Amino acid sequence: MLSLLNSSDFTFSTFLVTGIPGLESMHMWLSIPFSAMFLLTLTGNITIMLVIWTERNLHVPMYLFLAMLAASDLGLSISTFSTMLKIFWLESREMSFSACFTQMFFIHTFQQFESAVILVMAFDRYMAISRPLHYASILTSGVIAKMGLAIFIQTMAVQIPAPLLLRRLSFCHSNVLSHSYCLHPDIIKLSCSNTRINSVYGLCVVVSTLGLDFLLILLSYVLILKTVLNIASFGGRMKALNTCISHLCAVVLFFTPMICLSLAHRFGPKLPSHVYVLMANMHFLIPPVMNPIVYAVKTKQIQNSIIKIFLKKESGKS
Repeated sequence: MLSLLNSSDFTFSTFLVTGIPGLESMHMWLSIPFSAMFLLTLTGNITIMLVIWTERNLHVPMYLFLAMLAASDLGLSISTFSTMLKIFWLESREMSFSACFTQMFFIHTFQQFESAVILVMAFDRYMAISRPLHYASILTSGVIAKMGLAIFIQTMAVQIPAPLLLRRLSFCHSNVLSHSYCLHPDIIKLSCSNTRINSVYGLCVVVSTLGLDFLLILLSYVLILKTVLNIASFGGRMKALNTCISHLCAVVLFFTPMICLSLAHRFGPKLPSHVYVLMANMHFLIPPVMNPIVYAVKTKQIQNSIIKIFLKKESGKS
C-alpha cells in the first residue's frame, strides 16, 4: 500500500483540506470564535445591504458601491467559512475535485470582485472631492449599474478558465491542501502534471487584477491628496479627508494581509505553518467582518438609517 501511494502512477480522486496545523486538538474551541465571526459577518453585511436597499436617501454612488462591497464580502465569507466550520465541527476534511474547484472559483471570484469594487470606491472618493459640483451628474445610477456590470463580466471572464484548466491535471504527489479551503496556488502545487500554463495564468490574473487595482488605488489617493492640499482652509481639508477614512480602512483590511503573506512567503524567515494559515485567514475572513462595522461606526447616514429601521420595527410591535 505504501509503495502504491509513493508511486507517480497513483492518482487521487479527492482533496483533504486542513484546519490550523498544530492546533487540531483545539478545533472545537476554535469553532466558537470562528462561528461568532461568521454570524457577525452575515448580520453586518446583510444589514448594510438591506439599509441601502430600503432607504432611498442612500441611493447615491458612495452607498451603492458600499452595497456591492457588502455583497462581495458576504459571498467571500460564505465561500470560505463553509469548509472551515465543517472541519471544526465535524472533522470533515474530504472534498471532491468538483467541490474543491467550485469553491476555489467562488473564493477567487469574490476576492477579485471586492478588489475591483474597492478601486471604483477610490474613484468615487476622488470625484466627490475634486469635482463636487459635477459629482451627481457624472456618477449617475446608470453609470454605476454599467460599472457594476463591467466588473462582473471582467471577473467572470478572468476566473472561469481557472477550474477548466485544473481539470486537465493529475494529482499524485499528495492530496492534502495547506488551507481550510481551496485556493488556486495551493491546488497546482499538488499536481504531478505540467502546471506551467496554470502558473503563468494564475500570476497574470493576480498581477492584472489585484496588483493593478492596488496601484490604481494608490494613484487615486495621490490625486486625492493633491486636490485636498489645494483646499484653502484647514477645516475644509479635514472634512474632505474624513470622507475617505472608511474607504482607507477597507483598503488596509483587504490588501495588508495579502501583501504581508506574499512578502513572508518570498523574503521572510521560515515560520511555522500555522502562522501562514492564520495570515491567509486574516485576508479572507477579517475584511468581511470589519468592513460593515467600520462603515456603521464612521458613517452617520448608515447609523441613522439602522436606528430608523429598528425604531420602525419597535413601533410596529407596540
